[in-house]
Amino acid sequence: MSRITTPFGYESTAAEVIAGVDLTGRRTVVTGGASGIGVETVRALAAAGAEVTLAVRNTAAGERVAGQIIEDTGNNHVFVAPIELADQASVRAFAQSWSGPLHILVNNAGVMAEPLNRTPEGWEHQFATNHLGHFGLALGLHDALAAAGDARVVSVSSSAHLRSDVHLDDLHFENRPYEPWAAYGQSKTANILFAVEGAKRWAADGIVVNALMPGGIRTALQRHVSADVQRQWDEYRWKTTEQGAATSVLLAASPLVQGVTGKYFEDNNEALPNVVGENTGVAAYALDPESALRLWDLSEQLV
Repeated sequence: MSRITTPFGYESTAAEVIAGVDLTGRRTVVTGGASGIGVETVRALAAAGAEVTLAVRNTAAGERVAGQIIEDTGNNHVFVAPIELADQASVRAFAQSWSGPLHILVNNAGVMAEPLNRTPEGWEHQFATNHLGHFGLALGLHDALAAAGDARVVSVSSSAHLRSDVHLDDLHFENRPYEPWAAYGQSKTANILFAVEGAKRWAADGIVVNALMPGGIRTALQRHVSADVQRQWDEYRWKTTEQGAATSVLLAASPLVQGVTGKYFEDNNEALPNVVGENTGVAAYALDPESALRLWDLSEQLV
């Protein structure tokens, strides 16, 4: 099967990839929509006429962002609802409060490279937030997505998935030393495996599921990263938040990827296989259908 490419690339912005697209009548949810690339994802979808709900931990910040986007776009269908992804009761409450169809779900929120932190269940916090929270949310919203008839689910992963496969026998670092980047990497691989299995399971419901790497963007996501490590990144070619949101928006709304499912994109194109030693492309283990199936079953038991 040939690789899926678009006219857009590394420097394209969210506004550019959605130009000319009319999302009037489409209902969307963006987790983490009040900060970083989430804000620009919301802005692009709202500017194209979509109804957007920011699913956020900090609703005061969410209301500020929503107000600004309503002002900027003239679209007053921008709403805010609370969610704490590391708390499955909060995830369920969000899903249960949703009524009517849902056309686009962007699983964008995340935590990165934090010190060891466990949920009340004993789950490792990055995995609980980045994967299990979004998994539970998508599961809870499945019927709303199916009701849309042609829904899209977008899973924001990272090139950090290249740091670790998912350790299915020890998801929560109970039997191995905890390492913040390995934990983050594992959760980002899980985001891709979710798309691989979700694409299969939900195809009959007209739901497509894809994952992506947004690129390196300076945001609050890096708050747990030491100053020493951040200094080493000074040479890195950073994207703006508008560029960082582009691939999410492409997968959420562009007709160029209509019907595409179960793929991993970076820089607005389907990613090439990773070459060992390089920090781009997709690891073979992140697209492994057997791992994807096992992770789905395990995740379903947990949530």
